[in-house]
Amino acid sequence: MNRSILFDSPFLLGFEHTRALAERAAKAAAETYPPYNVEDRGGGRIRITLAVAGFAPDQLHVTMENRQLVIAGHREDGKGEESYLHRGIAARGFQRSFVLADGIIAEGATLEHGLLHIDLAQPEPKTQVQRIPIRTAG
Repeated sequence: MNRSILFDSPFLLGFEHTRALAERAAKAAAETYPPYNVEDRGGGRIRITLAVAGFAPDQLHVTMENRQLVIAGHREDGKGEESYLHRGIAARGFQRSFVLADGIIAEGATLEHGLLHIDLAQPEPKTQVQRIPIRTAG
């Protein structure tokens, strides 16, 4: 993988966590269900919308841990008396994850009309300049 060569540069020290983030992002990109949108709402605000038709609020879980947003849906498979001529609406559970930058916070989640909206915000980064004193040996 070419990415690991980049992170093995002697000029990039302490970026092991960045390599792990890139690997998690690549894994998350391979997920295809449920479909989703990521919307830039301006002013450092982001909205992720997932199509979760048929899921009730108590069947959905949104968590954020170690800069990873995880959305999971758990639903019992309909094993009732239903007899389908065509079944195009998925009834399976899912887990979709997004790797987030430092400082992104979750403002909330809303379920409406089969769409789960997760609102995120990224406050303006503060520039930090640190002056390092130079000592003389001796």
